[in-house]
Amino acid sequence: MTKAEAGHSRRNGARGAKAVLKQDPHAPRDLKENNLELAIGHEVRAFRKKLGITGADLASATGISLGMLSKIENGNTSPSLTTLQALARALGVPVTSFFRRFEEKRNAVFVKAGEGLEMERRGTRAGHQYNLLGHIGNGSSGLQVEPYLITLTADSDVFPAFQHEGLELIYMLEGEVEYRHADKLYAMGPGDSLFFDADAPHGPEVLVSLPIRFLSVISYPEKNGS
Repeated sequence: MTKAEAGHSRRNGARGAKAVLKQDPHAPRDLKENNLELAIGHEVRAFRKKLGITGADLASATGISLGMLSKIENGNTSPSLTTLQALARALGVPVTSFFRRFEEKRNAVFVKAGEGLEMERRGTRAGHQYNLLGHIGNGSSGLQVEPYLITLTADSDVFPAFQHEGLELIYMLEGEVEYRHADKLYAMGPGDSLFFDADAPHGPEVLVSLPIRFLSVISYPEKNGS
């Protein structure tokens, strides 16, 4: 193979490379909410791992055989109330905690076009219109997520110094902007996105083509007591 052919092969390989996701979004996780045995097994395994103990440790502490414990954790058997009580005592949790995932509701928020709640976020500058597209509190993920539709017009101030905890994704819908994150500027137009650590100063620095509309999705850990 010539040098030119080798270089062509490397370039084609780079273009064909794909990122490998650690999660399978198509995995049938919903079964855990629809099947009581799977839901109980998930919680037993989660509590055991949180304590940092092995299956053998838990089996010994409860008098349950390791094989039976494995069947319980994998949702392959329906444990008796006596067995659940033994597991609860060994794990230091109430019996009802094993049913949490089965009973927990999964919510969704649907917002019709133009009906997002207009609001003012702390630190918002003049002319920055924020429409909150939904909010789910006390979700199972342990995260707060705030999706906004943001509109900037000729009356909008530039303000490249927003700074808050969490991660943020910006997806441009209309217009052009030079958006700052930390010490870098990004020229953004429709279809462009920027995903970043929101603890660094960020925000629109140059409004190139108005009006500007983009989606902003902010996520951060739920605080205790929130």
